[in-house]
Amino acid sequence: MLWGGASLGGLELRSEGGETRLRASFPYGAETELARGRFEVVAPGAFRSRIESDEDIHLLLGHDYGQPLASRSAGTLTLRDTEAALVLEARIDGGTSWARDFLAANAAGLIKGLSPGFQVEPGGERVESRGKDYLRTINRAALFELSAVTLPAYPKAQIEARNWASDPLIRRINIIYANKRWPR
Repeated sequence: MLWGGASLGGLELRSEGGETRLRASFPYGAETELARGRFEVVAPGAFRSRIESDEDIHLLLGHDYGQPLASRSAGTLTLRDTEAALVLEARIDGGTSWARDFLAANAAGLIKGLSPGFQVEPGGERVESRGKDYLRTINRAALFELSAVTLPAYPKAQIEARNWASDPLIRRINIIYANKRWPR
């Protein structure tokens, strides 16, 4: 049996009858600090419109569409929207090198976070000042993918709408851009 962190906000892998099943959740209402003084929270139901639609959503390795692990269109990904969390169940086929790499990295405790890839819909966010800090609440967003990642922006989502590049210069540009979304 494969297993990695089983709790709300966790990633759980089980080998059942030769098939690897993944269960994970992204908790709603969990505030996280994305940058110093810049907090974010995803409200319950924020992803509901895409979850209830027929549009495809993918489970990826590290926000990379070149490394898919499951998808709704392939019949290997199921999503459920509850008041507490976005819950996913996936069947992982170890037939690709990246799927085998993911399973091995998870077994070693290296990849255990979950990160949603989304785009905030017009009018779908609220930013409020809290002294010197700011809180951004995501109320409506188009969910495109969920990714297994090493360090999720939301620590309680153990398996970021942020697609940080590995190149240090690109990463720096992305951080600067993300910080400019906030009022000063």
